[in-house]
Amino acid sequence: MADPSAATRPAISLRKIEETAPALVSLYKSASAPLTKHGMSGERAAVYLVLDYSGSMKEYYKDGSVQALADRVLGLSAHLDDDGCVPVVFFSTDVDAVTDITLDNHRGRVDAIVAGLGHMGKTSYHLAMDAVIDHYIDSGSTAPALVVFQTDGGPISKHAAERYLCKAAKLPLFWQFIGFGNKRSTQFDFLHKLDELAVPAKRPIDNAGFFHAGPDPRKVPDAELYDRLVAEFPRWLAAARAQRIVE
Repeated sequence: MADPSAATRPAISLRKIEETAPALVSLYKSASAPLTKHGMSGERAAVYLVLDYSGSMKEYYKDGSVQALADRVLGLSAHLDDDGCVPVVFFSTDVDAVTDITLDNHRGRVDAIVAGLGHMGKTSYHLAMDAVIDHYIDSGSTAPALVVFQTDGGPISKHAAERYLCKAAKLPLFWQFIGFGNKRSTQFDFLHKLDELAVPAKRPIDNAGFFHAGPDPRKVPDAELYDRLVAEFPRWLAAARAQRIVE
């Protein structure tokens, strides 16, 4: 007889997290309630992480904020994807790196990657988006994907960023933008615009969300961060399935 609880189980068990990534156990547990709240228990999706490597991000790398986000995303991913791996794109003026962070190699992973990168440049959203799209297509996957896209400001080409987001709306990719920085600034106006692009005039479905994590993102409680990361994903998933973007 089939186990009725199997349909709501996380992709990776708590026991495996305890064995391979004990430092992530509390994060893994914190992700459970928000996923249940939004009807995502047992849902399967690939998870990507896009990290802003522009010059203004220097302090966020230095104080551990970026590593903390990577760990939190990895803890979330363990509920949704059974491979224990999150593909990561670092971007600035260009794409600086396309690599991954895994359950068994997450400690200090951001610092290790950044140590091999060059100059921290400007902010080209569309090139990072293109790298995610290429990675997803090359993977051969048809599963839905949640792309956590972190940045601390607007792109150097707003037109290109909007065009790529609209182009990507035909793919099984949902873009959850998260802003690091001062909320009073106008630097996130464009991200609010992306979040609210017209449907269907500009894109077939709403494939993006945005929330602001403040000047010290580490202070956002884990449960709150997870709630914000997954809140819009189920609505997108339902719309994507209705339009056969996701099978």
